[in-house]
Amino acid sequence: MTTVSAPRISLIIAVYNRPDALRLVLAACARQSFRDFEIVIADDGSGPAVGQEVDRAKARWSLPIQHVWHEDRGWRKNIALNNAIRASRAEHLVFIDGDCLPSREFLRDHDAECEPGTVLLGRRVETSARWSAALTEEIVENGSFERYGWRELLDGVRGTALRLEDGIRIPSRFLRRLLLRRVRTMLGSNFSALKHDLTAVNGFDELYEGPGCGEDSDLFLRMTRAGIRGKSLRNLGILYHLHHPLTRVSAASLERFEEIQRSGEVRCRRGLDQLP
Repeated sequence: MTTVSAPRISLIIAVYNRPDALRLVLAACARQSFRDFEIVIADDGSGPAVGQEVDRAKARWSLPIQHVWHEDRGWRKNIALNNAIRASRAEHLVFIDGDCLPSREFLRDHDAECEPGTVLLGRRVETSARWSAALTEEIVENGSFERYGWRELLDGVRGTALRLEDGIRIPSRFLRRLLLRRVRTMLGSNFSALKHDLTAVNGFDELYEGPGCGEDSDLFLRMTRAGIRGKSLRNLGILYHLHHPLTRVSAASLERFEEIQRSGEVRCRRGLDQLP
């Protein structure tokens, strides 16, 4: 019997509907320079159009994709993410959202900087509404979405696009330190860690019932308490976030995060394992 070896990276993509955005994201995944990876779609109850995009990507680019879906019963993103962790076959897990386009060297940078006991802290470029609307599958496939033109620079000057400087890849660690290109906070849409280190804190806290804290701030706080240090990936692992209206942090999520800050909790009670 032939044994299929595990990939080096599992790229976990959190999605909830928006199949048009997922089509662009998967097109960006298909052009990665680093090839030893699988994709795990952490689907928080999307309609059938998302599954159709997954099937299309499998057929068009032969992408190795697992589609992990559960029923739509309100915001249960953290449960979907834990299900994706369980389904993943790699030891190194990279997390993005279903509206974030990875640059060609995205996975190569995450792989090169990975080390035990660390969580890689990436950033993202915030594209404008005009910029996002202009993107097509062809633009993503040929890689021109990674190059700034005068329109993108003008969006940056106007403030309709943000953090364009985070889209400049700087391979030199010395130069990144010299330019103070470090970051000490975690974005749930661009981070990675070893599965062993995520298991140490019991994964994502499933007691969160809304967006804003539980997918990143909570997890990073508990990982730090477990002795897992943050490592800046700024100006590496470049990511482009498609424009959408600002998501408000729910009051319940803020209350839950404040409880975690007070408690000193490392392993959440409801996560990869259900604890007493």
